[in-house]
Amino acid sequence: MKIRVFEARDTDAVIALWQRSFPEYADPAKPQRDPRVSIANKLATQPELFLVGEVGARVIGTIMAGYDGHRGWLYSLAVAEEMRGKGFGRALVHHAEAELARLGCPKVNLQVLAAKAGVQAFYAKLGYHADEVVSLGKRLQRA
Repeated sequence: MKIRVFEARDTDAVIALWQRSFPEYADPAKPQRDPRVSIANKLATQPELFLVGEVGARVIGTIMAGYDGHRGWLYSLAVAEEMRGKGFGRALVHHAEAELARLGCPKVNLQVLAAKAGVQAFYAKLGYHADEVVSLGKRLQRA
């Protein structure tokens, strides 16, 4: 797998992958999960941390990272279902971690839905563990 920075030509392939990997991205009742908005927002902020993995000419994985000067975050790790279990997800995470470390990032966080035990197990194998915190959120309405 080749890992590289997202390019505009990847948009349709990334959206299709996300809609298969994250069913809420295909749910019109959740406009906050519109993949086109997510892509546009990421391209406006640290686009060099929006990575895709490709095999041949096919995008088979994605990961987005961010660093605010205090802590790094990982988002939207997705690997095509038929390509899972081959180390591609691990490679994407390690690549994103290396990019964050290069920026001086001392700690990486991520969030996983509580119901996704398999995803939690995947990250545990990579050294991630639950922090003793409560994650709070507030949706800001768009004007």
